[in-house]
Amino acid sequence: MAVVLDLLRNDQRPRHPEKAHRPDQPILRKPDWIRVKAPGSPKWAETQAIVRENKLVTVCEEAGCPNIGECWEKKHATFMIMGDTCTRACAFCNVRTGMPDALDAAEPERVAEAVAKLGLHHVVITSVDRDDLRDGGAAHFAAVIAAIRRLSPATTVEILTPDFLRKDGALEIVVAARPDVFNHNLETVPSKYLTVRPGARYFHSIRLLQRVKELDATIFTKSGIMVGLGEERNEVLQLMDDLRSAEVDFLTIGQYLQPTKKHHPVLSFVTPDAFKAYETTAYAKGFLLVSATPLTRSSHHAGEDFARLKQARLDRLGTV
Repeated sequence: MAVVLDLLRNDQRPRHPEKAHRPDQPILRKPDWIRVKAPGSPKWAETQAIVRENKLVTVCEEAGCPNIGECWEKKHATFMIMGDTCTRACAFCNVRTGMPDALDAAEPERVAEAVAKLGLHHVVITSVDRDDLRDGGAAHFAAVIAAIRRLSPATTVEILTPDFLRKDGALEIVVAARPDVFNHNLETVPSKYLTVRPGARYFHSIRLLQRVKELDATIFTKSGIMVGLGEERNEVLQLMDDLRSAEVDFLTIGQYLQPTKKHHPVLSFVTPDAFKAYETTAYAKGFLLVSATPLTRSSHHAGEDFARLKQARLDRLGTV
């Protein structure tokens, strides 16, 4: 089982030591509307080869993203910087938990080289949580952005960051690097934080997103949640209002899928009609862009969405 052994790397060390002794949770059968393309095409293999050649980690693999077949077919990979080991242990996440290795000073250049080889017009960079670092890894994010800009100046850069909780000055370092999109996911509604995201604080995350706009209003901000974790609809609507109060531009909503029996169970599969209703409501609340489908993930279709996001801003400015 993935929670006991790290099957991604045939590693005998526990992947989730903090979950190993939890009771098994039932895994519900997926409904017909959740179907994905299996990986393995020649273009998928080419993307994998570039990732391996540059000794990079992707969240596509580490988090077990269901869209990896589709995205890697298009040579769209989301790079996960600062290692493959997270200092937190969220109940929904399949990324390895433990004490991370020291930062690799050569990683920014390797990421930039892979972006250039893949010919990406838009790239998403995310990371594990690095609570062990004084700045939470903020300077490393900035270095990766700078390296990509040197090798691929036409590539737009989207980052998906941790919350930099109790890391004074960290956010300012990242914003000064001027990513095109700053994404930080709330993941779930506040009532679920203790069981789903215990190391985080809901209103700190809201404030983080608000602060990005205060520092640089030209940067697009983005956040996402999973549904199916036991949240109530009115809680999701309140979360939308909280994000709009922070002037967040783009909201993503996707179905939570349980990685293993040791992770938080799926409590419901939200129907496509319910996702459509969330999308309609979110647009009515003022988001520039909304992606709400069962298979929506933070970086899924990120390049196409960035083009739509820019156009939506232009359209709104044109109506003022």
